[in-house]
Amino acid sequence: MDALSLVPQFGGFVWTIIAFIVALSVIVAIHEYGHYIVGRWTGIEADVFSLGFGPVIWSRMDRRGTQWQIAALPLGGYVKFKGDADAASSTDPEQLAHMSPEERRHTMAGAPLWARSLTVAAGPMFNFVLSVLVFAAVIFARGEVAEPLAVGDLRPVPAVNELQEGDRILQIAGTAPPGFDQADAFERFSEALPRQPELPYLVERDGRRVEVTGPYPYPPIVTQVMPQSAALDAGLRRGDVITSVNGQQIAAFDELREFVEASDGAALALSVWRDGETLDLTLQPKRTDEPQAGGGFETHWRIGIIGGMVFEPATQMVGPFQAVWGGVAQVFTVIQGSLSGLWHMITGAISSCNLSGPIGIAETSGAMASQGAMSFIWFIAVLSTAVGLLNLFPIPILDGGHLVFHAYEAVSGRPPSDRALQVLMGAGLALILSLMVFALTNDLFCP
Repeated sequence: MDALSLVPQFGGFVWTIIAFIVALSVIVAIHEYGHYIVGRWTGIEADVFSLGFGPVIWSRMDRRGTQWQIAALPLGGYVKFKGDADAASSTDPEQLAHMSPEERRHTMAGAPLWARSLTVAAGPMFNFVLSVLVFAAVIFARGEVAEPLAVGDLRPVPAVNELQEGDRILQIAGTAPPGFDQADAFERFSEALPRQPELPYLVERDGRRVEVTGPYPYPPIVTQVMPQSAALDAGLRRGDVITSVNGQQIAAFDELREFVEASDGAALALSVWRDGETLDLTLQPKRTDEPQAGGGFETHWRIGIIGGMVFEPATQMVGPFQAVWGGVAQVFTVIQGSLSGLWHMITGAISSCNLSGPIGIAETSGAMASQGAMSFIWFIAVLSTAVGLLNLFPIPILDGGHLVFHAYEAVSGRPPSDRALQVLMGAGLALILSLMVFALTNDLFCP
């Protein structure tokens, strides 16, 4: 059993904060370690590696003279390199003036341009590497659906279910299922099945063909509840089976989707089967902007649940290379979706409420943790990709802004003047603070 699932909904304030701190600390630690280790490899020495800000609650000095510390405010972190005046890597002219040329080489200000650029870029790159490794590990652990389709773990549903683990599915309602890798064909196969609570199955069991009765293969079952969703607000849980909507019995997940889309945002009365008991819940679908395969976004009504088959399909292992390639593809998917969403918010094509601030991210952390360790780890990888991407934006004070300064220096042969840096860094700080306030306002006032 997944230990995280033992915490009821993981929805309490304390547990939500803990989930947020754990997620943020992992991401920040990897990001800052990227700066630190690449700086060390390129000859730039670090005085302080801090996880968190404010009063220091633990520290130790390593043999290289770097102080490793944990501070009281776990909302970020920093590496203070030799010659820096503060955590923002501002140069300390007085300290540099008393250094020999050899000592200056080990500072951020005195290192060659290539070393400084690699050190700055390493933070976001390490975030992407973390994401690839996590995505790959999850893909490797989950495997891929085995062919031909076979029954893995069975999910409890309020219907006759004579299927057994290991059964190979030959036919459902007289039709043979196509391979899972044939997505369009499998979708057509599912849509053509009679929408009945129970259907006839032909299975191969222990080398024999057996006819059994089983549930509709895609019942309205909840396999995951999305963060900040109508389903979460209404109290739906993983494993719930929705048996009726507004008094009308349903057997298929698609029927539930049709009711939600047709609601136009009106409240829906649900009957829910949970551990042998029937509950009555009411929820109100939320308007959601969703990315489309061909680009752009489309508005839908959603309640925020993910469905699945009445059984977990049996899986087979994937190779390490295939898992890593899948991790890389997932990182690019997150980046593409983030950039597309940001562009469409700027142009007004979708609501700016799609931008979440710290409260929204904290709520999402808690909600994903409530789905189990695997979902929480996957969320950390998604957030790590987003943090790496954000830091590459060409905004002064972010890593991307420093890389723009380095590009200017490479072209002009000299760094920007101290006065220009002060003005640009001030403008960058003001922009970041404005975005934070805007996102926080979304957290507090967006529906």
